[in-house]
Amino acid sequence: MADDARDSDRILAAARQSLVEQRAGGRRVATRASIGRRSAQLKRQHLLARFRRALIAVAGVVLATIAAGWVLNGIGLGGLFLAVIGAMVIGGVLLSYPRMTVPEPDQLAQGSLRSIVGKTELWLESQRRALPAPAVGLIDHIGVQLDALGLQLDRIGEDQPGTTEIRKLVGEDLPGLVRTYTAIPPHLRAEPRPGGGSPDSALAESLTRISGEIDSMTRQLASGTIDELAIKARYLDYKYGGALEDKSGDSATG
Repeated sequence: MADDARDSDRILAAARQSLVEQRAGGRRVATRASIGRRSAQLKRQHLLARFRRALIAVAGVVLATIAAGWVLNGIGLGGLFLAVIGAMVIGGVLLSYPRMTVPEPDQLAQGSLRSIVGKTELWLESQRRALPAPAVGLIDHIGVQLDALGLQLDRIGEDQPGTTEIRKLVGEDLPGLVRTYTAIPPHLRAEPRPGGGSPDSALAESLTRISGEIDSMTRQLASGTIDELAIKARYLDYKYGGALEDKSGDSATG
């Protein structure tokens, strides 16, 4: 618990320092294409689906051209030229469209636990342009944490203890926090409030707390696997440890 607290304090301190640098004219943190492996995987799947559709359409044009040539006893250079242009246009359109749709916030908590992580990562990526530099850094860090959480979610059932809290934190609380911030007019986000702090700093602090909660949930889910690994290690040591020591002793004697 002390280590977790120190980690949270360190992240929060870094976020505050980044906010100070930004206000002093510092350069905005560069954003990456994807904040996590799950969102990157969803993008690849969408791109592959568009490629398959384009390939099928182009193949259809080629087959239709061949069939027309048989029926009409040739289509001539003009017909072949039109077929090539048609295949290029259709293939280009299907490679470019439809665009990938970002899930709506109220859809993030729906579906299986395995799908929540990828959808939330994808939605967070779409919001980064509206966030201050410290928050962008924290969102990227949370993306890495969500990948780690996703690995644990892959091996548990939907009805396991704690899954409701995970669904709410990742699919509702995290996007809800970002939505609340982006609803504030941009010119008021860095302005100090009467009670102290600004929306920018409040967002960074809240993201830091959520980051700590995600890390805690991941550790709790992983504890069972870690305990199982420790039991297996003790079993192997009990079963083979003595034999290995005996063989080592025999070799030394020989």
